[in-house]
Amino acid sequence: MKKTLLITAMALAAAATSLNTASAQVAGSTTRITTLTEVSEIAMGWSVKKSLLGKAIYNDANVKIGSVVDLIITPEKYVSYVIVGAGGFVGLGRHDVAIPVTQVREQGGKLVIAGATQDTIKASPAFTYASDEARRAQFVTAADQDIAKAKEKLADLQTRASAATAEAKIKLEAQGAALAVDVKAGEAKLNELRHASAKGWRAFETDVGAALAKLRKTLEAANT
Repeated sequence: MKKTLLITAMALAAAATSLNTASAQVAGSTTRITTLTEVSEIAMGWSVKKSLLGKAIYNDANVKIGSVVDLIITPEKYVSYVIVGAGGFVGLGRHDVAIPVTQVREQGGKLVIAGATQDTIKASPAFTYASDEARRAQFVTAADQDIAKAKEKLADLQTRASAATAEAKIKLEAQGAALAVDVKAGEAKLNELRHASAKGWRAFETDVGAALAKLRKTLEAANT
């Protein structure tokens, strides 16, 4: 059965989610034995490596323009970009570019990007992977922005509470207190990440992400 890119994205999202919830089988760690049901699901499942990675990409004139060398999955577990390599080999003239997944479609058993050519692919900005330190900088910047928004809202709640009637003041102060707690928790977790080593900061990423998710939820409630 032919698979569309939409199904591809859904399959990858499900796979990514299961990877986050299941115990990883790593040497030296405790492993969870796969059940017979899971073995059956795995056997009937869909392999990205076999079905997509390395697969040729064509244009609508049926001319090969490159091949799939990687997929970019968002934090929300959706495929956002297909990394297409055109010409040459790894390290020897191959030009990798990021193509939005919405521009790629399955047609007649092939992956197609309408109107594309090797020349247009090669003329597009080259895709490069961010360094680990660049990822940390981006993560910290996004976290700082979340905390700054929350602090702005906290100041607004405090100002409104000072001029509100008794009943409204109670509600505003409660919202402000909850937001203040989450701001403090988010800042503390982010501070741990900031002071982690270049190689060890990823160990704090999950805790910071959870703290900021809670902060955003509280902020959303305060905005309603």
